[in-house]
Amino acid sequence: MNIIKAEILLNEQNLVVFQIWNSEYPKKLAFQKTEDFNEYLNKLEKPNHYLLQNNENKIIGWAIDFIRDNEKWFAIIIDSKEQEKGRGKLLLTELKKYNVELNGWVIDHNNDLKKTGEKYKSPLDFYVRNNFEVLSEIRMENEILSAVKIKWKRNKA
Repeated sequence: MNIIKAEILLNEQNLVVFQIWNSEYPKKLAFQKTEDFNEYLNKLEKPNHYLLQNNENKIIGWAIDFIRDNEKWFAIIIDSKEQEKGRGKLLLTELKKYNVELNGWVIDHNNDLKKTGEKYKSPLDFYVRNNFEVLSEIRMENEILSAVKIKWKRNKA
């Protein structure tokens, strides 16, 4: 396993991340075209991409951190064939090396479907196991997303 950190994705990296995004997130969060995905990425302030590669240098996971409303936010996606093997923890550990705080939106239910028709499984338990606080009073509720805010802060020990 190898993690590459980059401020900008190369075209081929961008395409793989776009495909993982569309296959792993709920279908209502999918992008129709890579141009739409690029537009989303281009609006993020000070992004850092983290690409998780397997031993054949194939991208199997992606994380990003960025600034939103003067806070550091993040997202992680792992190819479903690679989930529950410690891959998400690898990316999360890498993010934690470079940040003192991380904020995210997490879908906290199992009601959404992926493009494949499979149920999207909420990763909330994963984040709780990795020392994130669930801020249940802060939610995003709209026609596309129902999610709770999570936050991690580095211990000052």
